Order: sequence, then C-alpha cells, then structure tokens
Amino acid sequence: MSRTIREGAHIDVARSAARLFLEKGVAGTSGDEIAEAAGISKRTLWRYFRTKESCVEPLFALTSQRLAEKLKNWPLDISVERFLELAYDFSKIDAQEIEDGKLVVHLIARLEEEPALLEPFFMATRMTEITMAGVIASRLDLSPTDFEVRLCAATVVAAMRIIDETISRAAVKYGQIPPLAEINDRLAQAMRRASTLPFCDPITPRPR
Repeated sequence: MSRTIREGAHIDVARSAARLFLEKGVAGTSGDEIAEAAGISKRTLWRYFRTKESCVEPLFALTSQRLAEKLKNWPLDISVERFLELAYDFSKIDAQEIEDGKLVVHLIARLEEEPALLEPFFMATRMTEITMAGVIASRLDLSPTDFEVRLCAATVVAAMRIIDETISRAAVKYGQIPPLAEINDRLAQAMRRASTLPFCDPITPRPR
C-alpha cells in the first residue's frame, strides 16, 4: 500500500476507530484492527496518527468544524435561540453529518469510562473556543484577542460542553432523548448563563 494516506482517509480512519472503540473499548482495540477496518496499512496508520486514541481526533475535529461553519453564519439580527433553531433543523442536515453526530454522542457518553478519549475531545473543544471568540468579536465589533472576548468564549464553550456531555450520557445510558427543541433551549440557556458579554441577543451594527 502507498505510504501516503488518500484524501478523506483521515475521517474514514476516525469513523472506523470510533466504531471499534464503542464496540470493544479503547483498551480492547488495537491499531492493527483500526487500520484493517479503515482499509489502510498499519505503517500508514502510524505514519499519520501518534496513538490509537488520536485516531478519533478527525471525527471530533470535523464536528467542531461543522459547528464553526454554523456559528460563522449566525446573522447579527437574530437571537441565539433562533440561530440554534435554524442551524439544527435536521431536515436540512445531510445523512453523513447525522451519522457522525451519533458516533460523537456515543463517544462523549463514554468519556468517564474511557479517559483516553478526553485528549482528542478537548482538542476539538479548543477549536470551538477559538471560533466562538471570533463570533463574539464579530457580533460586538471587538477583537477576538481581547481578554474579555476570550474569557466569554471560554465560559460559553465550557457550558456547551457540559450540555453535550449531560445529554449524551442521558441518551446513551438511559435512553432519555429529549426533543430537539428542548435540546436547543437547554443549549441556548446555558450559553446565556455562561456569557460574560451580551452577544446572544440580536445585534444592531454600529454606524460607521
């Protein structure tokens, strides 16, 4: 096999690793099994991934990137509640994104039992935090490097993470799956409560 990884193969590896981790646990899964499931050589796997746990990083990262794209398209004139309602309309989300979301939910639900997954998860959370700082700065006409903007982004993303963890565990472990409207409401309220800057309401652009 080629020593280079084909375009799109990183996410294929991540999906394969996620399924194996969920089926067999991280400790019970080998790098060789991940490589075989993803259709690449063992040599290629270790060329591009430093550990077997890091194989799921592209899946967490893709989820973060998809959220980032949604956040970047948040119109100034609508509230966080309306934004979430529009952004997470499942009738407008493709099947692959939904399937990836399910994998991520199950991985998040296993974080307590599988602490090895925390590093790739928090790497993606950091990416979301950087994006959130940009969104807050854009809405409030500030710099994304301002301390107050970075602080607000950090607290908001932490609140979002707690909501994700809570809902994921309840859904996977206890079958408690709230309606999408309730999920969006809980997420919006968490963002509002954690926010240290007033970016959740509609914004009127400042005159130039």
